[in-house]
Amino acid sequence: MLGKTAGGLYWMSRYLERSENMARMIEAGQRIALTRSRSDDEWKGVLRAAGVHEGYAAQYDTMTKDQAIDWMLRDTDNPSSVRSMTTAARANAKTVRTALTREVWENVNGFYMTVRDDLARKVSERDLPAALTMIRQKTALIRGAMHGTMLRNDIYDFSRIGTFVERADNTARILDVKYYVLLPRASGVGSSLDNVQWQSILHSVSGAGGYRMAYGQKIRPYNIARFLIRDRRMPRSLAFCCDNIRDNLGYIAEDYDGAKPCDDAAASLCGLINDRDIDEILQDGLHEFLQSFLKEVRGLNLQIEQDYRFHA
Repeated sequence: MLGKTAGGLYWMSRYLERSENMARMIEAGQRIALTRSRSDDEWKGVLRAAGVHEGYAAQYDTMTKDQAIDWMLRDTDNPSSVRSMTTAARANAKTVRTALTREVWENVNGFYMTVRDDLARKVSERDLPAALTMIRQKTALIRGAMHGTMLRNDIYDFSRIGTFVERADNTARILDVKYYVLLPRASGVGSSLDNVQWQSILHSVSGAGGYRMAYGQKIRPYNIARFLIRDRRMPRSLAFCCDNIRDNLGYIAEDYDGAKPCDDAAASLCGLINDRDIDEILQDGLHEFLQSFLKEVRGLNLQIEQDYRFHA
């Protein structure tokens, strides 16, 4: 496969996943704001966790909830907004059109057109839940089309790697919202408010139902952190994402000339989770762990691009 084609598949999937993840980050901010008295100020932390605060600060002098949501959702000056991401995903899908099944292309193109129309104007607070639901549903349809119609070959593998690299990055960022936005006073740790805030993080990754099956009804921050970091049954956990990145890179290595440096980078990323239990991670500092994880993800991304000559 040409590096340009591999890169198009990889980034198409990353952009699609990021569009959904940005919607999830907005949803997390909305839920968290309900527990805070000065919700406008807290959006600065949400933007920082999402990695889009610097661009926002260059564009706006003040921080307001409405501006922050619009920046994340539909501002074309923000390359990571949902609107920008769907445009970029469709552009990449168009370049690799012959590698995709008709069902995948039609769903990607349909997602782009729906977002283009629905986000052409500022979304009101009343209509925001429906817009966020639409984004999640459309990306789920694309994943379903890929899972149900794509041949399990290198085309599928590069798409899956892009999805899980992006998802790993986002789950770590959503967990880090707890540091940037909700870092509690010592007196608040373990309080009902603290637990509600942790539950908001859980809801933002659609993990509430799975958590209840695994740990019961009682909300414990320790269990939530373990669930979203190390539980391999949870499809948005860091461990689940790392395993899939490593496995799909391994399938590609079998099809090509053997393992490449990115395979070692993927193993190192998995080791960051596997080599320490949740007690050690929390003792050393959740924020510090997540920042190390995000740094490893960035390095893995660059190594994949280099090894498979995405820009050749």
